[in-house]
Amino acid sequence: MFIINNNKTKGVINMNNLKKVGLSALAGSLVAFSANAGEMTVSGAASLSMSAGNELNQTTWSSTDHVDFTGSGELDNGMIITYKVQLDGDEADNGVVDNNSITIDTAGSGVITYSGHGGDTVMGGMDDKTPNAYEEAWDSLTTTGTNAVINGAGNGNDHIRYDSPSFSGVTVHASVDMNAALGEGGNYNDFGITVKPEMVEGLELGYAFGETEATAGTPIDDSTFYVKYAFGPVTVGFQESESDATSATNSDETSTFGISYQVTDDFSVSYNTHEYNDGAWTSDEEYTGISASYTMGGITIAGHMNEVENRGGDSTAADVEGYELNVGFAF
Repeated sequence: MFIINNNKTKGVINMNNLKKVGLSALAGSLVAFSANAGEMTVSGAASLSMSAGNELNQTTWSSTDHVDFTGSGELDNGMIITYKVQLDGDEADNGVVDNNSITIDTAGSGVITYSGHGGDTVMGGMDDKTPNAYEEAWDSLTTTGTNAVINGAGNGNDHIRYDSPSFSGVTVHASVDMNAALGEGGNYNDFGITVKPEMVEGLELGYAFGETEATAGTPIDDSTFYVKYAFGPVTVGFQESESDATSATNSDETSTFGISYQVTDDFSVSYNTHEYNDGAWTSDEEYTGISASYTMGGITIAGHMNEVENRGGDSTAADVEGYELNVGFAF
């Protein structure tokens, strides 16, 4: 039996020592808890844009803003769990919550991401990999096609994606988009690969393909391939995409080219072209655009001048021009 008192005798627990032990244990537990505690970061952006063009009767103004909350923590086995939610007042279809996702970094075996809303399918993440200083050549221009870009049938909601570690510059991607809007086929599945050869600095290649069957017996296959090369301040890129349906008239094709030049660390310019064919058209829509951006700390001023010929596949259609100037703030 132990007797607790303030006398320092053999076989007796000293109260002062007990207090010291207790405080040391408490401090140690707090240190251990802090080391395993998660982290929370807050970031966001806002922008103001002015748009004009020969189809608009007046200059239009628009603004966007969002706030991102990101929380992450490391498990005892080295895995890192990250949760991200974005609040966006412009997101009408999902309230104020826009993108939200949970990511598991397996610490050596790849990254698994579940996106409740706003995730990137493999095809969606490769919709345009050519370099540009601001926006794509078709931005600010109306089109009778499907947004002039082929990015697969998934919408990134209720979406699971896997990205492998890099093996000598090679990364494999796969995703499943559980989109009820796709009809009888249900899911949209796609796969891809990106290659950044270690022996050729600045070179990047990528390929992705996906399939959906919105109507039983009528599958649609999507595919894209791109190559991009950066040397010094110059980056050039080319991309081809295709969506094959059961008939040629329902099949779309695009080809895109871009070149950008980093004039200074803060100022860049680019020239881009894009061709889009709906399959049923006799002529391709042909887009061209120039853009520029300048960054001053957390502020970026950017703009573009874009034009499309043969809109809607009609070679007699009038050319359409679009202009945009944007001021963005990030924190």
